[in-house]
Amino acid sequence: MADAKDTAWIESFPALKDLPETERRLLVERGSVIDIPAGTTVFAPGVAAENFLLVIDGTVRVQQVSAGGREIVLYRVSGGETCIMTTSCLMAEEAYTAEGITETDVRAVAIPKTVFEELLVLSPGFRRIVFSAYANRISDVMHVVEDVAFERLDKRLAQRLLDRAGSDDIVRATQQELAAELGTAREVASRLLKEFERRGWVALTRGQVALRDRDALHRAATAE
Repeated sequence: MADAKDTAWIESFPALKDLPETERRLLVERGSVIDIPAGTTVFAPGVAAENFLLVIDGTVRVQQVSAGGREIVLYRVSGGETCIMTTSCLMAEEAYTAEGITETDVRAVAIPKTVFEELLVLSPGFRRIVFSAYANRISDVMHVVEDVAFERLDKRLAQRLLDRAGSDDIVRATQQELAAELGTAREVASRLLKEFERRGWVALTRGQVALRDRDALHRAATAE
């Protein structure tokens, strides 16, 4: 990770721009801009949180891995967002229980723990920003829990394919990655994808899924 002396990053976070001048100055003077290559593990279970992270560009995938090696994606952190796993660990002074991996090259700002704690105590505006982001992300995680617990896997897979497809109707993800999105085994996701392919809804190639019938996938995703 390479440090960069850059104070313009605060423009990427509108809520921070509204803080009083002294608080903004503390953030830009003590924060360090870092560049992280794709595929880097930013944090891992058992590691203590040392910085409050603000993502400027790129995406970090936050996931949990069971003792048996099964993965489930909890959420993603993209440009202009913060990581609630890091926030939680900083406030509770506990180690991480999940891992964060960069899906793309990422530029982020690392705010030292001491600065985070100081602003959390002294700045009502900073507290509102932190807890608002925390509440919104907890809602996202609860949706993941509800989906895993209550929704049929075929519905969830169809919806995830629709959500992740680019403008070219291609989902660039391996079957293992899609299984992690759904919180299931790769073999289960593979069987469902092959059934979708048999029905003519998708076409499977190595590392990607091409959507062939969006209407059919939408019907599968919204079926009762």
